[in-house]
Amino acid sequence: MDIATRKQKILAAVIENYIATGEPIGSKTLQSSEGFNISSATIRNELADLTALGFLKQPHTSAGRVPTEAGYRFYVDNLMQVKEPDERVKRYVESRLRAADDAPEHILEGCAELLSELLGIAAVATTPGGQDARVHRIRFVQTGRYTSMLVLITSAGMVKSRLFRCDFAITPEMLNVFDRALNEQLAGVKLEFVNKAFAQTFAASFGELGLLMPDMLMAAIEACRDALSTSVYTAGGTRLLYQSDLITARNVLEFLTDKRESRKLFEMTPEETTVYIGKENNSPLLRHSALAVTKYNIDNLPAGTLGVIGPLRMNYPSAVSLLEYTAKTAGDMITELIAG
Repeated sequence: MDIATRKQKILAAVIENYIATGEPIGSKTLQSSEGFNISSATIRNELADLTALGFLKQPHTSAGRVPTEAGYRFYVDNLMQVKEPDERVKRYVESRLRAADDAPEHILEGCAELLSELLGIAAVATTPGGQDARVHRIRFVQTGRYTSMLVLITSAGMVKSRLFRCDFAITPEMLNVFDRALNEQLAGVKLEFVNKAFAQTFAASFGELGLLMPDMLMAAIEACRDALSTSVYTAGGTRLLYQSDLITARNVLEFLTDKRESRKLFEMTPEETTVYIGKENNSPLLRHSALAVTKYNIDNLPAGTLGVIGPLRMNYPSAVSLLEYTAKTAGDMITELIAG
């Protein structure tokens, strides 16, 4: 729907003032705070037109206006200006994520905590889906005389580890044999194909040496199985208690607690940054909230999702800006970690 330039400026001003204050916005507020070079009566007429168009509503007869879901939608699609975070925020994002860059999962957990902290709302991060992922690398870390840890790194950037115990003393030389054998056979294999049948064939090909491998192979199978499912990290659900009404905050907390529901929603995230407002959300629990999501890339390919959930009066430009920068930073760090 095409609306005149002046109406667009007034709509943007109402929304941005309402996001900042949470109070209905009237003509006098707009005239004083935004410096419109038009009369208060003209502004009132424009507000009435925007209300008739369905972009604004008036909670009470004598009150100012607040945005409707349609108003927010028009603002996000046509009016909001998204700028890169300033250098101070960029440095903070990078330093926080660098502190957790020992594993992709830790980076993603850090993303959720960071986004929630800086935006004051709930945040979600998901690991890459494992349906098309392959084994990228397997490493071994000796943890005791009879124990070791298998570390699986997938092509999608997932890292899964499994401890295993043997009935015999494990030596560094033995771990080197395991390392070389598994990587030669598994590199590039789809995770779903690493199963018991594969392990039996693999062990049989090593003759008597294969008798030493069952525990190690079971650890590999379990790590691959875990990597097939998407993990969901959440942060800041209780922050919404200070920004939303109690029912909305409770619904978001319920959504975040239900990992199956949140996993299902975020697995459908499109590659480009997308904002869902109110009833546009697929989950009934988010019908009174706003959700902004984006993909992060690993090795230039779309991987998992970062998202933030807030009230309808969420600061959309700041949320999209920080979401996109955090996604790019996290994707670069995970790519670097895997390459190393």
